[in-house]
Amino acid sequence: MTEAPDTHRTLDQEELAELIARLQSRGLRTEISMEARKGGAGPADAGMLWIDGSPATVPTTADYVRDSPYALRQEDDGFGIYEGSVRLADAALAPRPKYYDLKTADGVPYWQIALMHLDSMASTVLQTCAYWGNSDQCTFCGIGVSLAAGRTIAKKTPEMLAEVSVAARDLDGAVDATLTTGSTATPDRGALYVGRCAQAVKEASGLPVQVQFEPPSDLDVINRVRDMGVDSVGIHVETFDPEVLARVAPGKARWGIEAYFSAWERAVRVFGEGQVSTYVILGMGEDPDLTVDMCRRAVDMGVYPFIVPLRPVPGSLMEDERPPSADYVEGIYRQVVPHMLRRGLTATGVMAGCARCQACSGQAALERAGSGSTKGVVPDGRVSLPLVF
Repeated sequence: MTEAPDTHRTLDQEELAELIARLQSRGLRTEISMEARKGGAGPADAGMLWIDGSPATVPTTADYVRDSPYALRQEDDGFGIYEGSVRLADAALAPRPKYYDLKTADGVPYWQIALMHLDSMASTVLQTCAYWGNSDQCTFCGIGVSLAAGRTIAKKTPEMLAEVSVAARDLDGAVDATLTTGSTATPDRGALYVGRCAQAVKEASGLPVQVQFEPPSDLDVINRVRDMGVDSVGIHVETFDPEVLARVAPGKARWGIEAYFSAWERAVRVFGEGQVSTYVILGMGEDPDLTVDMCRRAVDMGVYPFIVPLRPVPGSLMEDERPPSADYVEGIYRQVVPHMLRRGLTATGVMAGCARCQACSGQAALERAGSGSTKGVVPDGRVSLPLVF
């Protein structure tokens, strides 16, 4: 790591991006109970906290975390993140959401319907997937893990989600809702059902909502989802390397990467630039040059590439893998983020969803470092973030 920050000095945004990348690569040792996400369809083993006021999720329970040089320690006036005896940053832990103590009239605990991801209410509305448990299963995914462990229910109804969203807003300050779904063996891939759920949440709570789904066979489905009042969409390619996609997500690879670009083109036309995002997972053996080039192509279309390091999910087919190195992840950030800034595409413009929250990636700190008139941008508007090639 670069020179250690002074004790209790607030990190600048580039230092913060570097620290988040290292914590997401090595994990954070702690003996303190933290709100965390296990299993699920996205990044799991996610200890949730704020680092110097910025949201972050970091591995806390995976086996490799035992060897991490980074530790969370309780202090007289809060928490700090340490490397050995050196204090690196302030930390604040996410409290247990108040709405977790509530149940529906049918006795379903609210926390089995939707979780709080720091300031976002999130739910996998269909906790089953056409790819799960067969040769098409995505190797990085744990959507069936949390269901098998009884941490959630298989199907959340629009009515359930509407009820929970109001509680999450009123009791815990939720600022948006993120709804995803396992893929269905139907032409719309589950988009219309998650859209109906979003419509109910929006009508009940008024929260901005992002929905996430695979490219539908009929792109007019995207227009129908927008007509339901959805604010933004996530259509996740996972990796731009076709060989890697075929290996880690054979079901998704069957549609081809160009199908994602076609869906994004329609979605940007319908939702607007910056309201369409895609997960780009690093550390699965992808070609980094191809990854950067395709991220830039997506950005030029108005698509926000949400770049995250692999977070091996216990119980998934990749549970024995390790996250990529912080240097590798940060190197990709530093090649993509300046291009995003030149196009005016940043997390601050995203209305809802993972790209709005940013906790599972360090790229937003670099966006902040490279935006504005006094830091990271030279007078002619060119971004001056240091690049890694």
